[in-house]
Amino acid sequence: MDLFEYQGKQFFASYGLPVSAGEAVTTVDDAVAAAERLGPPVMVKAQVHTGGRGKAGGVKFAADIDAVRTHAGNILGLDIRGHVVANLWIEKASDIAEEYYASFTLDRSAKKHLGMLSAQGGVEIEAVAEEDPEAIAKIWVDPVDGLTESECRRWVLAANLNPEVTDQAVELLCTLYRAYTEGDADLVEINPLIVTPDGRVHVLDAKVTLDGNAGFRHDLAPYDATQPRDEREAAAHAKGLQYVGLEGTVGVIANGAGLAMSTVDVVNQVGGSPANFLDIGGGANADVMAGALEVINNDPAVKSIFINIFGGITRGEEVANGIIEARQRVDIGSPMVIRLDGTNADEGRALLEPHLSDRLMMAATMLDAARTAVALAEGTGS
Repeated sequence: MDLFEYQGKQFFASYGLPVSAGEAVTTVDDAVAAAERLGPPVMVKAQVHTGGRGKAGGVKFAADIDAVRTHAGNILGLDIRGHVVANLWIEKASDIAEEYYASFTLDRSAKKHLGMLSAQGGVEIEAVAEEDPEAIAKIWVDPVDGLTESECRRWVLAANLNPEVTDQAVELLCTLYRAYTEGDADLVEINPLIVTPDGRVHVLDAKVTLDGNAGFRHDLAPYDATQPRDEREAAAHAKGLQYVGLEGTVGVIANGAGLAMSTVDVVNQVGGSPANFLDIGGGANADVMAGALEVINNDPAVKSIFINIFGGITRGEEVANGIIEARQRVDIGSPMVIRLDGTNADEGRALLEPHLSDRLMMAATMLDAARTAVALAEGTGS
């Protein structure tokens, strides 16, 4: 899950990283009150889950309270790459002498953590990588061994940062790595990491992505509550379903993320357009199936529903009973096509057989089911 900048800074601060004082607000009046408490000058910063805020006018310097009021009024409601600004971060302004870039993420191919550090901060790292790749110092850290101070120091020296802040940079980066690993993050990025005129290394921006599957180790509820979800995704999330809304007409239900992705792909392959990705996981009982069908049924764009189940631990007769009972609970507006295979699939298909009609169909293969679902969505199916 992606965090807003202010949440990322709160996350960093919990590990002792130096961040600027600030307050998150949602109204112009609250922005003014926050600025008065902090004392101008301040920065008025849009909080959205996307980059390019500065270029879009979402980050403004305010020398006084009148400027805070003006900028807050202009930024709230601003559309930045499809994200409408509803939250602002009012932050004490910082003087900048130098700007750096620092991050940790996972290099899956190397099966190690990847750290990137550059003396060219304040711009998109992709641009630096393209125009001057030698300006990025990289380090690969074995998760078992971790990042040692000596390795970190060599990394800092390789990045050609100001020698006067080497010790500070090493300490900060070791702490950043600890936040990344102990906090179960997929990405921690500081851009820019600044040096102030009086020689302090300071976190000026924060981009953090946390692993939502690590919720049993952390309280992720405050972050989860601010995740951007459309109405369909919010309804699915409330039911504990793994759902991503798309823009097509074929509703997709599958068990397992891999099968769900394959189902989306095969719908595209046969010329259709999936309306969603929906993974019901290992359970396909009536409650889960009813919840999944209700979410998809509430999407007016859906013209047909493709249920693709491969039973492993989940048995075919359980899936069939779940579908039958779910249809009694939910008034489904679109025809459904079922592909059922795997454990006890014959028993499941036998249970479904008496219920088949032009509104509930079965297909022997995933490809046949996809073709039928697409034909129904286009109004050409039987």
